[in-house]
Amino acid sequence: MSKIAVLGYGTVGSGVVQVLTTNANIIKDKAGEAIEVKRVLDLRDFPGDPVENIVTHDFTDIENDDEISVVVETMGGTKPAYDFVKRSILKGKSVCTSNKALVADHGTELIRLAKEKGVHFFFEASVGGGIPILRPLSRCLVADELLSINGILNGTTNFILTKMSDEGSAYEDVLKEAQALGYAEADPTADVEGYDTCRKIAILTALAYGAQVDYEDISTEGISKITDKDISYVKKMGKVIRLLGSGRRENGKLYALVSPYIIGADNPLYSVNGVFNAISVTGNMLGEVMFYGQGAGKEATASAVVTDIVEAVKNKNIPIEIRWDEKKQIVEPLDDMKNAFFVRIEASKKDKASDIFGASEFIEGVVDGEVGFITDVMTEKDFAAKADDLGIISRIRYNG
Repeated sequence: MSKIAVLGYGTVGSGVVQVLTTNANIIKDKAGEAIEVKRVLDLRDFPGDPVENIVTHDFTDIENDDEISVVVETMGGTKPAYDFVKRSILKGKSVCTSNKALVADHGTELIRLAKEKGVHFFFEASVGGGIPILRPLSRCLVADELLSINGILNGTTNFILTKMSDEGSAYEDVLKEAQALGYAEADPTADVEGYDTCRKIAILTALAYGAQVDYEDISTEGISKITDKDISYVKKMGKVIRLLGSGRRENGKLYALVSPYIIGADNPLYSVNGVFNAISVTGNMLGEVMFYGQGAGKEATASAVVTDIVEAVKNKNIPIEIRWDEKKQIVEPLDDMKNAFFVRIEASKKDKASDIFGASEFIEGVVDGEVGFITDVMTEKDFAAKADDLGIISRIRYNG
């Protein structure tokens, strides 16, 4: 029997205990032995809960317990999670985590330390909730040169954009609804400004290309500036807006970006609605494949964590290579990245738009006194200069 400890008995931590209890027989068969939760660390007590008698408020009870071979970290954030995880690994315990901030900030160090100590550091649930994506990236797609990764990685923003598109509602109104339903936090900044997606695409890109990507180097733009007028134009085009995290290699250079994009029906991410997540991966031989499912939620995320626990238990003395070098990858400046853009301008500037951008087709009759058009693909720097010369109302990146 393997004994584990769970750090944090919130939504995901309690979900992990629930999955281990509900599916105990299935998990025993797949792990080759039973898995028992010996300790739960939390600041709170849980009278009447099944874990009532195994709760501790002192991490050293777990750190110094040699019977505990796997520590599950579901606390979130980096303090004190990083300290507890590092100490667990140095004590010879494998760690499984759902904590994207921890992985994005300290993943390379913790992978290295786990390798040195002959244990595992697994983090499948840190991106995409219950969607199996990190293991396929590092093990199942090794025959391909990975050309790009594009993902809808945040359920809150996808819910907001879906509702705006379906109902024509204003951003502020849908945000309030998302908060009332529990999809958005009271302070939604991390979601709506793209920071959550940024950390996740940094992790995905690091695994795809085998070396560290600092999320601070990734240009990030959220959805808070998307208006119902933008949505009206996009609907007339028969397309949708989605917040995408993107990473790609071109001519040996790495480009990464978090931004709203307009996408069309031929894009596999087009039909991903509501709180669902999806990641599209393109390989030079395989072509495009998509991973789709619940990107958050108690049971879905806990299922991914338990899968990591089973993997750690099955491979106690077997090293599993995670190709994520500590040498930092250089993310090219946003100015050098190429995109097409959807642009809104005053109707009186059509001729000037034709001169500056070569625009020949305009989308009219959506908003009084203005028109829209789509540019050719160009560098961000070139677009910014031309947009400044023209004077625009708004722009959204376009991958239709």
